[in-house]
Order: sequence, then structure tokens, then C-alpha cells
Amino acid sequence: MVDLALSIIAFIVAIGVLVSVHEYGHFIVARKLGFKILRFSVGFGKPLWRWQGGPPDHVEYWLSSIPLGGYVKLLDEREGPVDEAEQHRAFNRRPIPHRIAVLAAGPGFNFLFAIFAYWVMFVSGVPALKPIVGAVSEGSIAAVAGMRADDEIRAVGGRSTATWEQAVVAILDEMLADGRIELDISDAAGNERYVELDVRDRVSELTEPEALFSGLGIRPGPTMPPDIERVDPDSPAEQAGLAAGDRVLSVDGEPIESWQVWLETIRARPGETVGLLVLRENREVELAMRIGEVEENGERVGRIGAWRPSQLPDDVLERIRSEERYGVAEGLYRGAAKTWEMTALTLRMLARMVIGDVSLRNVSGPISIAAYAGDSAEAGFSAFLSFLAIVSISLGIMNLLPIPLLDGGQIVYQLAEWLKGSPLSERAMLVGQQLGIVFLIVLMSFVFYNDISRMFS
Repeated sequence: MVDLALSIIAFIVAIGVLVSVHEYGHFIVARKLGFKILRFSVGFGKPLWRWQGGPPDHVEYWLSSIPLGGYVKLLDEREGPVDEAEQHRAFNRRPIPHRIAVLAAGPGFNFLFAIFAYWVMFVSGVPALKPIVGAVSEGSIAAVAGMRADDEIRAVGGRSTATWEQAVVAILDEMLADGRIELDISDAAGNERYVELDVRDRVSELTEPEALFSGLGIRPGPTMPPDIERVDPDSPAEQAGLAAGDRVLSVDGEPIESWQVWLETIRARPGETVGLLVLRENREVELAMRIGEVEENGERVGRIGAWRPSQLPDDVLERIRSEERYGVAEGLYRGAAKTWEMTALTLRMLARMVIGDVSLRNVSGPISIAAYAGDSAEAGFSAFLSFLAIVSISLGIMNLLPIPLLDGGQIVYQLAEWLKGSPLSERAMLVGQQLGIVFLIVLMSFVFYNDISRMFS
């Protein structure tokens, strides 16, 4: 219940901030260019709160009941009679370049907000994890290429990757380019080597939500040692003599190098009796254990009731910690570069969705966005700012699409009028609006379907 409340609050805050930024872009540019503004509303529907500004325009400011958007209402002769003294300030009478500037200002401010958010993050310092691989699945794409547990990804496609976030973005870029992911990696001893992951013809599969790591066959690290922190009472582990503080060395003579290997070994041998070699207080102890079994998703898997430490050892933590922190000037440059990088990646993803190379399940609706908002808010200020920046970029891109009812579609109308030398006919405008409404209905239905399918999958 607490998680649901946090998600709802974080979603409302996020939408409120980003819509306000977007509409303020329209508002401030319209005011500077001499348009008459009638209303500034955050949200749609009936106003929950309203305030009227002073002369000369007495602009109405609304906080409306439906927090899923907003609008700036400008004086326009197409919407009703306009006093002759103010006709020069009506939207349809202003120079076309000025109209385009007002329409483009909303998405433009979304991109500026993303730059600002990344700048704040980089100046204050962003805690992160180094891209160290914890495990590599046998027979996977990564294993075939020669990747191993404890490898650190130093660069992808020649781009330095100091954090997992940088590595994931670079991997997606490489994957969308030609399906070959070039990695410069180093092992725990510092020995460097080059590997190439070939994912041609698997891009759609790997771009399914949360499918990248499992599809490549890697698990973000680090490698957890096979140490036992506690043992459940009356469990197979306790009956075999395993105790807190033990480190598993081998099972039936096969070395156990990590907790992941230990877990996979146990799960793969339900009902079997195995010989264990464990390290206990600097001495080796041999044990025999019969592995218990449970049914999981219709499959028998092994389980013994032994648990790993909840926290990583200090030496492991020290190895994986990273932080992105820059000065004020460099932070601004990095923020602009990050915004450009994420914008370019989003556009490439959209283009590949259109031709069917990238999974359409990546398109999220309000339910998923609310869940992400809650998760990022719980993770801390930097995570929430990063979430706001990404959504702001997406909002800017979406509004620039050449679809009637969106800013991009309205810009197309202005360009058409400029080329034609006269306003478009009412019929053309009406048909465009109808097409825009149909598109938005189909889009909303699709994103709600994606959201609901994620909830039940």
C-alpha cells in the first residue's frame, strides 16, 4: 500500500513538473513575441484552483483536475470574435516564424530541463556501479564470445564505460547500429582483451523489456562468494551440517567459485545426495547432503534453505563503487551531451520500432511510468532526477512528431500555410484533427495494453 501511494505521489509530482516546464516554454516565448495569452493551465478539466494575473492581459492561471497534461490558450480568431484593437495579437495574425517558435518552445523547454537535471546530478555527484559482470550463462551469446564472470566492461564500440548505465546505453547503440557489440574488457587481474557479441537477427528479442542481460547471458556483478550467512531450521542444509560462516568449496569434486554457481548447482539437482567440501574456521570439512525439492513454474528444482549474506564484503564494494561528479562548467557540458545521447538513442529506437526491428513493448503508458516514478523516488534524489530527465526527453520528442493535435503537427500546418501563401481550409484542419484523435486513441489503447500485460506477466 505504501509503494502504491509513493508511486501515485511521485507520478503526480513528475507529471506536474514536466507539464509545467513544457507549457511554460509556450507561455514565455508567446509573451516575448507579442501574442495575447488567455490562460495557462496545468492539467485538463475543471479548475481546482485558479488565479487571475494583472493588467494588461489578466491571464488566467489554472490548476486543473486531470493531471495528465496542460495547455496555454492563446487569442485566436478561429475560435471566436476578436476585438479589432487586439487582432494583431491573435495567434493566426502573428508572423508564421513566430508561431513556429511558440509551438517549438514547449518541447524545447523539455530538452532544456533534461540538460538542467543532468547538470544538477553531475555537479552533486551520481553514485553508480562499475560494469562488472557477475555471472555468464553457459552457452549464451556472451559465453560463446568469451566473456567470463568478474570481467569488467571498459569500453563499448570504442566509447569508455565507467558505469553500468553508460555500458547499457552504449550496448543498445551498438546493437541498433549493425548487430555487432564490440567490447573492451578486463578480468579481475587487470588483463585486457577484446570480444564481440553477435546479436544480428536478435535485436527485437533483446529489446523486450528487461530482456537485455538475460538475452546476452550476463548478470550484472559483482561475483558473490559462496558464503553461508544463515541456515533455516530443519532444512536440508541444517540436516547436512551446514552452518553460518561456512564457505562452499566444491560439490562432488566440482569447484564452486561463486554463489551463482552454487545456486545453479543446487537448483539443477533436486532430490540428489551430494558430497560437499566447505571451509569452516580455516579448516576444510566434508559433508553429505540430500538436496530438497520444490515445484516452481511447473518444474522441479532443488532447494536446501541456506542463505547468502545480505550485504557485499567491503573489498567487493570498494571494487564496484563508482561516481560521476564534475565541476559546474564541465557538468553543464556533460548534461548537454547526455541529453543529446539519450535523444539520439530514443529516436533510433522509435525508428526501428516502426520497421519492426525493436519490440513495441518498450512503449510505456501511465501505469508503467507511475511504477518507474515510485521506484526512482524510493531510490533517491539522483535516481528521480534521472527519471525526470528521460521522461522529459521522451515528452519533447513525442510532441515534435508530425501528428495533428501535437506541437509537431501544428508546426506542419504553419509550414504548409507558409508554402501555400494562405491558411489551410477548415476541412483540411478538421480532417487533420480527426486523424490526430484516432492516432492518440490507438496509441493510448496500445500503451495501456502494454502496461496491463506487464502487470500480469
